[in-house]
Amino acid sequence: MSVFSAIVLCAALIGADQLIKLLVVEYLKPILFIDIIDGVLRFQYVENSGAIFGSFSSHTIILTVVSIILLAVVIFIIATKKTKSRVIDFFLLLMVSGGIGNIIDRIRLGYVVDFIEPLFVDFAVFNFADCLITVGAFSLMIYLIVDLIKDAKNSKKVSVTSVDDDE
Repeated sequence: MSVFSAIVLCAALIGADQLIKLLVVEYLKPILFIDIIDGVLRFQYVENSGAIFGSFSSHTIILTVVSIILLAVVIFIIATKKTKSRVIDFFLLLMVSGGIGNIIDRIRLGYVVDFIEPLFVDFAVFNFADCLITVGAFSLMIYLIVDLIKDAKNSKKVSVTSVDDDE
């Protein structure tokens, strides 16, 4: 993936996140919540000054600084092409885009606008940026696990082949 493509993708995802949050503030904040699918999904306006599940809610500045440092490291990894795959770059870009979207909220508002509430499970209210981070992270983990399994199988084939050649 070219640097230009990465910047365009990242900007588009951050823009989508910020647009969604502006609409949430404009239309959902006054009514607080609306059931989307009864008993399954609700959009509920929440101002989250913490991290996941509202943890560290009194440490917004620390969360912001740590997030910026982590994002800088990931952006450096992508920019210097330290990854071995464009797929990995894509998953990292999803995570970066979500992270930047939430950092923008923390800096601009002092909290993150959350609004997606699954009702079928006891879970935190979250937002589009959180979805980007989660999808990127889980996809990256699955990709790396599959890659490790492939490498292990290939190394067994090589060692079996070399043993057979010796005989």
